[in-house]
Amino acid sequence: MTHADHAATFRRLHVPGQPLVLFNAWDAGTARAIAKAGAAAIATGSWSVAAANGFPDGEKVPLELALANLARIVGATALPVSVDLESGYGADAEAVGRTVALAIAAGAIGANIEDSFPADGKLRPVAEQAARLAAARRAAEAGGHDFFLNARTDVFFQKPADAHDEAMVAQAIERAQAYAAAGADGLFVPGLVDEALIASVVRQSPLPVNVMVGGGTPSNARLAAIGVARISHGPGPYLAMMAQLQAAAEAALR
Repeated sequence: MTHADHAATFRRLHVPGQPLVLFNAWDAGTARAIAKAGAAAIATGSWSVAAANGFPDGEKVPLELALANLARIVGATALPVSVDLESGYGADAEAVGRTVALAIAAGAIGANIEDSFPADGKLRPVAEQAARLAAARRAAEAGGHDFFLNARTDVFFQKPADAHDEAMVAQAIERAQAYAAAGADGLFVPGLVDEALIASVVRQSPLPVNVMVGGGTPSNARLAAIGVARISHGPGPYLAMMAQLQAAAEAALR
């Protein structure tokens, strides 16, 4: 399949009520294993890529390494690959656009771009983030590429899950509207686990909604029933695999 074929396939997989499930990979080997399990697409998770390479999260992985890792993943399977670009590896909107162009050149057909500062996790102003997403969209269009721009909002990382409420949903929806106008294709709301609040986001969002699995997240069936279009596993697969590896090593070293 061509890059355009992969991009079109990936876009079609985002169906509210029939969510695309992404069991996040961090290298070529894990991408192959996930593909063999029957995945429809591959997505990286920045936390896992960073940990697997000895870095903390927060754009501490050099961009060149992240892109080389992406290229190896793209070459390892016949599936569409979306990359987690954190906040876009750029101090300004133009730099974010350049990052997206490099990711497309490495084979990505989509990316997550988050609206918090990598240094401290605080939210960027809405207009600033919209400008960054618009630059990402322009970069894709300049090369004639279909590119699924998944706008991640970190609104729900600003407070513990038990403090989430409709006021935070309203804040997320305000951002979703601005991001949609800037050219985003999806809304990613990691940290949100309450079913009623997820349903509220889905009802109000102008974009298909992506939820990340975490402690207390509803089942895939429940998320489908309330109209979620994409389910990500984030760092969960890496943490599970490292726990198994450690247990196996401890048994072997006894």
